[in-house]
Amino acid sequence: MQLGSISLSAAATAQAHSENIAIAQGLKKQDPELLDQLIEIYQHRLMRYLLFLTGKREVAEDLFQETWMRVLLRGAQYNGKARFDTWLFTIARNLVIDLSRKRTMASLDEMSEGRDDDRPFEIAMAGPSPLDQFQERENCAEVGEVLMKLDANYREVLALRFYEELSLEEIASVTRAPLSTVKSRLYRGLAALKPEMERLRALRPLGEAAL
Repeated sequence: MQLGSISLSAAATAQAHSENIAIAQGLKKQDPELLDQLIEIYQHRLMRYLLFLTGKREVAEDLFQETWMRVLLRGAQYNGKARFDTWLFTIARNLVIDLSRKRTMASLDEMSEGRDDDRPFEIAMAGPSPLDQFQERENCAEVGEVLMKLDANYREVLALRFYEELSLEEIASVTRAPLSTVKSRLYRGLAALKPEMERLRALRPLGEAAL
């Protein structure tokens, strides 16, 4: 069983690598058909990520279009060594930071800085995380409502980890932050999530909370 699992994992890794290389080759040729396929596959995830970063649909929609323009124009920079979605989110994030600097939106601009997140901070993670538990009971709109109340640094890492299912190493690549900083932001974000969840539940009608 264990050997079989390893074989399946290796096969999946090889297939993913092959797909990344095919995407890289297509982008270098500026293949319009490939771009259409990528937009169809990743459009919802990219828009969700941009909404979590900006908190504004109009801004997210503008950056969504600009992200795909960058993919088309700079596709030759993607070499297929990393997952395509990791590279895609990196482009989107850089555009958000550029926009925040132009608009002097300090809270977003600080996403490019370490701030005090490098300090060690650990939380016991036995069992499902607070976000996992919340998603079991609540709909996506309510989960998004809670996440939008968190600091942008924490919100981004939680979205990449639990919505986009990126590894901690991939999140570090997207955010250009040390792995220790990513872990710290994840733990702190989960800690900040709990009181927000409890506050939302307390605001609901009593009968609804019991469901």
